Amino acid sequence: MNTLFVLGGARSGKSRYAQARAEALDGELVFLATGQAFDDEMAERIARHRADRGPRWITVETPLELAAAVRAESREDRVLLIDCLTLWVSNLLLAERDIPTAAGNLVTAIDDAAGPLILVANEVGLGIVPDSPLARRFRDEAGRVNQQIAAAVDGVMFVAAGLPLKLK
Repeated sequence: MNTLFVLGGARSGKSRYAQARAEALDGELVFLATGQAFDDEMAERIARHRADRGPRWITVETPLELAAAVRAESREDRVLLIDCLTLWVSNLLLAERDIPTAAGNLVTAIDDAAGPLILVANEVGLGIVPDSPLARRFRDEAGRVNQQIAAAVDGVMFVAAGLPLKLK
């Protein structure tokens, strides 16, 4: 399996699962990070995650230009882990970028990837309907991106309470 999409809710264990899958593969490990530290709490999260990954990992921060980063970093001898698409969609939305075009570019980059690629995202459609237009748009955009990515990859896993369930 060359491409894997890992979905789950907040604190479901999806990132830990994806990292373990990546570390089980041969090759250099590259983490494509979409998160941005807009406040102290997020800065602490990012630092904690980076420390948890350890020195084997190269980290590339790419909050908006994810398809370009996949193209630039993908090689046969590298495993790319993208965490997470949900933050990426949020970044695109707040930057007023064309999300369908960006998602299409990412699908093309996935198709063209030379080595293994693991993508992580939150499943945001299982909760209540958001009460604001922006939150509803975010949920809808994230859901559409998740559908596109799931269709483009070789395998999809859903993680709940730390337990992986194979969807594809």
